[in-house]
Amino acid sequence: MPKLLIIGFVWPEPKSSAAGSRMLQLIDCFKQLDYSITFASACAKTNNAFNLESIHVAQEAIQLNNSSFNSFIKDLNPEVVLFDRFMTEEQFGWRVTETCPHAIKILDTEDLHCLRKGRHQALKDNKPFDDKYLFNDFAKREIASIYRCDLTLMISEVEIEILKEKFKVNASLLLYLPFLLDELSETQSRQLPDFQSRTNFMTIGNFLHEPNYDAILYLKQDIWPLIKKNIAHAELHIYGAYQSQKATQLNNENEGFIIKGFAEDVYETLLNYRVNLAALRFGAGLKGKLTDAMISGTPCLMTSIAAEGIFGDLNANGFIEDSIENFAKKSLELYTNKKIWELKQKNGFSVISKRFSKNNYISKLEIVLNDLVNNLETHRLNNFTGIMLHYHSMQSSKYMSRWIEEKNKK
Repeated sequence: MPKLLIIGFVWPEPKSSAAGSRMLQLIDCFKQLDYSITFASACAKTNNAFNLESIHVAQEAIQLNNSSFNSFIKDLNPEVVLFDRFMTEEQFGWRVTETCPHAIKILDTEDLHCLRKGRHQALKDNKPFDDKYLFNDFAKREIASIYRCDLTLMISEVEIEILKEKFKVNASLLLYLPFLLDELSETQSRQLPDFQSRTNFMTIGNFLHEPNYDAILYLKQDIWPLIKKNIAHAELHIYGAYQSQKATQLNNENEGFIIKGFAEDVYETLLNYRVNLAALRFGAGLKGKLTDAMISGTPCLMTSIAAEGIFGDLNANGFIEDSIENFAKKSLELYTNKKIWELKQKNGFSVISKRFSKNNYISKLEIVLNDLVNNLETHRLNNFTGIMLHYHSMQSSKYMSRWIEEKNKK
């Protein structure tokens, strides 16, 4: 049985973020390919961390800038190492190469950090997003990490095109692997609460994630007052993990703007609501809040940033609007028009089945992995940029890390 080591940026929290759910989907995918899996992280666990041992995944606490990791990975001797976001590859990639040079190195980006950061800066500058914002310091680190790995898992087709067109990354280094979800049966979809059974609007997202908090402020200050003016009885309920004091202070029952906080079960929560609002003004990757809503049969009103990479050529499970006035207007239409609501709900069911069915992607991953196993030397020789970056990065990271390690001994 081949061994997979996942080096996590954090311990997975599927109830707190889409990134946590994504990690469990990847774990399930590799388990179906018959891998023995160890998950390691240098991050402290929170109470929301998933118990990986309950799904037969070994857990290992590791340390930054400590040669104990070399001994750990040498004893484990994995065939594949998966880095959860580029920061873990920066920290541990050179140690993996030094100790297990024949291990296949895979990067899971979650989203393109340089894209998200660049869009955020453009929003703060109140300027159009362009290459000047994309080619930021995060890009220099992130693209280097992609080149140093044998394969990078990309969650969004849009981001694959950005990497290929803007950064000239060869397609052989990239694999499209979006959310890996179970298909919805007709029986499941028929059993969901109908239009009349649902009330109110909702939005959801980890409060610590900057795009989510910005979206809440956007709703509070600009969009929700327009909706509330036309549906006086309606409320907007805001859910998310790690509710901060500044978020709590946004709660206003008179305005129907209610901070609900952590949702123990996101699907059960979504079943109660008629419309999900995703008013993201910046961000990257795929938005788990939209696929969660589609599974729960809850149509959405979303910005183009929120919808990016989700629908492909299929119809959306709601409306995509970027202006404040149109966002509010279409929210009202979706909330009050039963016929349109039911059509958008059906669109969502179709998107889940056609775009995110895990059965469509597991075999593709298996084929790519087998090809890497059989042709790893050739694959690496064809990526000279990666060899060059790895050589220089390995020297700088290696000696900086060892300097820190020696300093910590004093």
